[in-house]
Amino acid sequence: MMDEKMMEQTRIIEERVKKIKHRIAVASGKGGVGKSLVSGLLASALAQKGYTVGLLDADITGPSIPRMFGAEGILGKSEEGIIPPVTEDGIKIMSLSLILSDNSNAVIWRGPMISSAIRQFVSDIDWGELDYLIVDLPPGTSDAPLTVMQNLQLEGMVVVTSPQQLAFEIVRKAISMSQTMNVRVLGLVENMSYAVCPKCGERFELFGKDQGEKLAQAANVPFLGSIPLDPQISLLADNGRISTYRSDAVTAIVESVLENLEQ
Repeated sequence: MMDEKMMEQTRIIEERVKKIKHRIAVASGKGGVGKSLVSGLLASALAQKGYTVGLLDADITGPSIPRMFGAEGILGKSEEGIIPPVTEDGIKIMSLSLILSDNSNAVIWRGPMISSAIRQFVSDIDWGELDYLIVDLPPGTSDAPLTVMQNLQLEGMVVVTSPQQLAFEIVRKAISMSQTMNVRVLGLVENMSYAVCPKCGERFELFGKDQGEKLAQAANVPFLGSIPLDPQISLLADNGRISTYRSDAVTAIVESVLENLEQ
């Protein structure tokens, strides 16, 4: 049975969730495919459209969101909870790396501790009223993503893959998890899809043409679009300026996410 403290925390989480119009998770099932990058680009694009946006870094053992946005520390505490840092374009961010004294130390936690931390990121943070909360899920299909799905009443999930078949076979597990938990898959994003020569502009399909579309068809989910291997992305992310990245490909992906969310 749930003790009184957990019952109260659950009540607070439910109250927080009521103030968030749309809750979208970004998942991969596999690390290294650019899930955090897509989370950051999606949050930035929504903020640029004028929406109020929160970005929750639920990847407890490998948090990277604050670095991409140049966010540091927390701002204090209000009557509603801990005040998260806010980016230049107004995105509220919460991540374990914002409260660790040394981000170089490994977070060696068992599943229940990770799940508890994720619940606290919702219950203890003053998110206020949001149009969108984007949740960067950790890779895999274990305790952490299940905790998010069970507590945040997700409206949908964006799945990220790289073009290789091996990566997609693992990413399909995230799609299966979403379907099992009755969370709608809004679509699949193919990251590192192609490269463009900076001198001549020729496009190189490094892993084969239209792999993302084929993978989406095989999983019976919408294909949202492809993101290229762009050195500018790495440069901006490493310098905390990912929100300044502009790309027609990313714009099209965000528009597809919003369209699928409305259906």
